Amino acid sequence: MSSATYKILLPISIMVLWMCCIKASRELQENEEIPALMAFGDSILDTGNNNDLISVLKCNFPPYGMDFIGGKPTGRFCDGKVLTDLIAEGLGIKETVPAYLDPNLQSKDLPTGVCFASGGSGLDTLTSSLTSVISMSDQLKNFKEYIGKLKGVVGEEGANKTISNSLFLLSAGNNDIAIIYLDTPSRAFQYDVPTYTSLLVSWTSTFIKDLYGLGVRKIGVLSTLPLGCLPIIRTLHGGPMRFCGDNANRAAQLFNSKLLAEVNSLNSSLPQAKIVYVDVYNPLLDLIKNPVKSGFRVPERSCCGTGLFEAVILCNQLTPFTCDNVSEFVFWDSAHPSERAYRTMTPPILQDLKKSFS
Repeated sequence: MSSATYKILLPISIMVLWMCCIKASRELQENEEIPALMAFGDSILDTGNNNDLISVLKCNFPPYGMDFIGGKPTGRFCDGKVLTDLIAEGLGIKETVPAYLDPNLQSKDLPTGVCFASGGSGLDTLTSSLTSVISMSDQLKNFKEYIGKLKGVVGEEGANKTISNSLFLLSAGNNDIAIIYLDTPSRAFQYDVPTYTSLLVSWTSTFIKDLYGLGVRKIGVLSTLPLGCLPIIRTLHGGPMRFCGDNANRAAQLFNSKLLAEVNSLNSSLPQAKIVYVDVYNPLLDLIKNPVKSGFRVPERSCCGTGLFEAVILCNQLTPFTCDNVSEFVFWDSAHPSERAYRTMTPPILQDLKKSFS
């Protein structure tokens, strides 16, 4: 190489190296923006916290997990990944989010987030009591314990930074309305729908304020699903034609509208907090009403269960029917969407979250 050529190439090489460093720095900043994801609430987000509970609401057995990594049942209420995993994956945090109570959880998993949600849980203390799962208050206790463990891994300053910059997801209200209010007489005798939904929103607000008091600043609050169109509600309340249950959907819509208003109020009253209402009701309802548009064929029945089996929430090892092609089904079991349904719903959710927390 001639001296002249060297003199020409050296500045170019320095420029390329500088540009690579700038790009790497930007990527690091983007990753640091949302370094971890945490999840609280119910089965829409649970990644396996119920596995060792004495409760009927667990699913760490086939056919659950048939489309998960390695075909392994992990306690996710789905054939594959749930929203917790898909949102973490879409934000570039990690491919799956482990359950906090997973006995195989490792210290290295803590800085990028864990899941505290428990399938069957709810905002009403009666909900988790009747379903024998982890209450919201106990999920909060687990989070406080997690903070202590995180400090042991990254130090107090690192833990505080992780908590303030991480995204926290909350999904609650589904079981309170669908199980406790509609199918048990206790709350329906005590409260009318407007009063009960207001109570649920009040409990949501208290939980968010508790998180805020622990240093949390970025929260995504999920709406309920269109509960009346779940296969189990169709079977129990939809009549011979299994129509969507209007009462359940109206209660869900009322709760969601009040929840949105409370989220807006909290954004005004909690300094430095950014709380986002995440609509899952309408995206899922659109899949149910217009399945062909997204490549689905069966919007009203579940893949692993049919007939009388859709009168119970979960599939089990004795269920005599599991569909041949789950990708055609909006619902995996009688109460939970399939992974493909979740994946179809996730892109607009990710877009909103990225826009809100950028």
